[in-house]
Amino acid sequence: MYTAVTRDIKVSVKPVYLEGQSTPDDRHFVWAYQVKIENQGDVTVQLINRYWRITDALGRVQEVRGEGVVGEQPVLKPGEAFEYTSGTPLPTPSGIMLGRYEMVGEGGERFEIDVPAFSLDVPSAEKPRLN
Repeated sequence: MYTAVTRDIKVSVKPVYLEGQSTPDDRHFVWAYQVKIENQGDVTVQLINRYWRITDALGRVQEVRGEGVVGEQPVLKPGEAFEYTSGTPLPTPSGIMLGRYEMVGEGGERFEIDVPAFSLDVPSAEKPRLN
């Protein structure tokens, strides 16, 4: 589990390799990642936008920006949490993801919170060579 806390908002991520959806011979590796966003502060906030930076084992970078997460822009009152699962494919057996969420507070203030960097790795027994 990877965790970051920014302005009393805790973001935890757990990546899971999806062997059944991956085809290593075709250089197609798929991960799901489970995210939990917890409002540990005393102000209601809403997640407005997301940004992801995905880097594969060869250093190639893909950036993803968009509204909300999984089609939602959740509102979190103090003490509330929102959980979702999403996924990403890579052409290599490992990589790293990190990101941030744009939030808005009750008074209309916009701010960003960090999503911790997390590793995407095929379990070592299954890891093919890149050459």
